[in-house]
Amino acid sequence: MRRYEGLFILNTIGKEESIDELIEKVTADIESLGGKVETSQKMEKRQFARVRDREIPTGFYVNIIFESEPLLLEQITNKYSTDNDIYRVMFTRAPAEMPVGVETEQAQDDD
Repeated sequence: MRRYEGLFILNTIGKEESIDELIEKVTADIESLGGKVETSQKMEKRQFARVRDREIPTGFYVNIIFESEPLLLEQITNKYSTDNDIYRVMFTRAPAEMPVGVETEQAQDDD
């Protein structure tokens, strides 16, 4: 299993669901497809620099770190490509989690 960071842009315009419910929906979907969610971080609602659809000028950004097999990324992308609640999804490899108390080489070099 690999560690990934997923950026989800939620479409909250005209929705009765709260942001927390949408985040729970995404984390439940990741877990139901075999992933393991480590953390989720609500960021903020932001105006888009380039508006693709004038009806959706803003989105609420959520960052989710999880572990999964690489195939899960394609499954999630396909699932949310037709979901109006999730405006956009982007995945990157997350760096390995550092154990508490372990210093990085750069921090040691600074001393």
